[in-house]
Amino acid sequence: MAKTRVLLLAVALVTGLATWAQGSVSGGPDTVGVQNGALKLRALLWHPKGRGPFPAVLFNHGSGTTFARQLAQAAAVGPAFARHGYVLLFLFRRGSGLSADQGTSAADLMDRELAVKGPEARNKLQIQLLETDHLSDALAGLAFLRTLPEVDTHRVAVAGHSFGGSLTLLVAERDTALRAAVVFGGSAGSWKHSPQLRARLLAAAGRVTAHVFFIHAANDYSLEPARALSAEMQRLSKPNRVKIYPPVGKTVEEGHDFVYLRVAAWEPDVMAFLKECMRR
Repeated sequence: MAKTRVLLLAVALVTGLATWAQGSVSGGPDTVGVQNGALKLRALLWHPKGRGPFPAVLFNHGSGTTFARQLAQAAAVGPAFARHGYVLLFLFRRGSGLSADQGTSAADLMDRELAVKGPEARNKLQIQLLETDHLSDALAGLAFLRTLPEVDTHRVAVAGHSFGGSLTLLVAERDTALRAAVVFGGSAGSWKHSPQLRARLLAAAGRVTAHVFFIHAANDYSLEPARALSAEMQRLSKPNRVKIYPPVGKTVEEGHDFVYLRVAAWEPDVMAFLKECMRR
């Protein structure tokens, strides 16, 4: 009963936060279930106004944030995509947000590994989670999107932030039908400390067929991920672009959360990028 009340309050919070942007959105987000094996993950689904079929985007959240903050993040990005004509699925992967009762979050698992076995073990676990459980959850989210009658299954993209940005590149590597990938602050906090992650993402960048847009704020933890991954894609003549936006706030944490704190800054660029990719 308590979990039900929390869920209802959470959805009410997101709906309230989203109301400012509903001029071209069909309404507040729907709460939907996404089955992945034995797990029933929850997601928030935004719809544009009209009948469709619409292009669609799966958004991959980061790790290591609070329940309420994650919901506020969803409410920041969901309406932005919907008002530009995209169905947006903000999937809460296992152990996070509205799926907190479906396993243990990546952040908690990595924190435990760090405390018990140290940084190398934590970095190894991070890649394992990206390549297995969380990739599986994201692919289940894409499969769900493609079952929706209002979605044009030939025009689907993926976006993500931080851990979810790294995941976005791995999803685009796996799903060659995706039209585009938008990576906000991907691996910014881990890039310098994890040679394994650097190598894995560089390998993924070499195999991605979708167009990729790498984005950071200038005061993110590191700008090297976008620069290195873009350089690898350029070396292989793979379409991509990079944009470093002005600093946000006064801390690296605020810079890292650019995607949620400065929607109006990236919105025109990202929507123009997606429009170009979707017409191909």
